[in-house]
Amino acid sequence: MSHLVIALIVFLCVVGSALLGSYLRVVLPQHHLSSESTDVVKLATGLIATMAALVLGLLISSAKGSFDTTNSEIVHSAADIVRLDRVLARYGPETQEIRGLLKRNTATSIEVLASGDRSQLARMSGPEAVGQGEAFQRKVEELSPHNAAQSQLQTRALQLVDEVFAARWLALLQQKGSIPVPLLVVLVSWLAILFGTFGLFAPRNGTTMTVLVMGALSTAGAIFLIMEMNTPLGGVVKISLEPMRAALAILGE
Repeated sequence: MSHLVIALIVFLCVVGSALLGSYLRVVLPQHHLSSESTDVVKLATGLIATMAALVLGLLISSAKGSFDTTNSEIVHSAADIVRLDRVLARYGPETQEIRGLLKRNTATSIEVLASGDRSQLARMSGPEAVGQGEAFQRKVEELSPHNAAQSQLQTRALQLVDEVFAARWLALLQQKGSIPVPLLVVLVSWLAILFGTFGLFAPRNGTTMTVLVMGALSTAGAIFLIMEMNTPLGGVVKISLEPMRAALAILGE
């Protein structure tokens, strides 16, 4: 289910709860809305509001951390790819084929990441992609150094290949992050209770209804952003691939 659809469902649940509370304000006996009852309800909703705010804050912090981690790995991967290309260039002309393969693989990766297509992203961690990565690593391993300098460069190249693949796997695993469904259900339930209470005690007029709708939009938007940042390689909110494109422009020079 897309993040926009989930956010829309959250919005409808919260607004529906507020409208239900506004309806109950009219049909409930007056003693249910006495000052004593209001005080108790305010205390309970204050507790729920605090818990909901804490959970939302934790989710936003976690999602931002996931987003920043993936962005950092993309930048580091771009730098490692350029370093790998320069190490191979220093090795000698016999690495020309490997450098060409590195550039083609990088261009393909950028194209897949830019598409944001979940099926294509899933293929990047599939058997075919793994086989291509291992084949590239074997080509580097099969180089035959003729002196100590080339031997050191080959060792360094193999280390950089490992670092590039590690960063790639971390970025792909971050793409699969999501909010646990039970946590999302509980959070939306808390928000629905809060807005139902707001509707119960707020006078029914255009101003209060507008404020409640804007509040519902804000909470749904917050959940939408959390889910988007939890999947930083796709969707509306995703990391920039400019570092990878800048690295691609340098490769082979």
